[in-house]
Amino acid sequence: MRYKLTFVVGLALGYVLGTRAGRERYEQLKKSARQVAQNPAVRNTAESAAQQGRQFAGKAYHAVGEKVGDRVPDSVAQRVRSLRERNANGTGEDDWGTSNT
Repeated sequence: MRYKLTFVVGLALGYVLGTRAGRERYEQLKKSARQVAQNPAVRNTAESAAQQGRQFAGKAYHAVGEKVGDRVPDSVAQRVRSLRERNANGTGEDDWGTSNT
């Protein structure tokens, strides 16, 4: 019971403080987040992380492919082949509109 009461009090306090901060504080936070997202260092780091993720996924694909072999259903195998062909043909973008460079 004590923990439920503490949670409810914390929730109410957060709500009150949040509503007092209002729209102005929300806009400040939004502007700060946009500035951070547009920072070249942040963008480079995010792109580097994405590239490493793609490399790791490629290695994992090959490792799983060797272990699974022919046990993959044909529908899945066809989907993977079509995705690999699409990327090999130089579209340069993934499903989210980001580059694969």
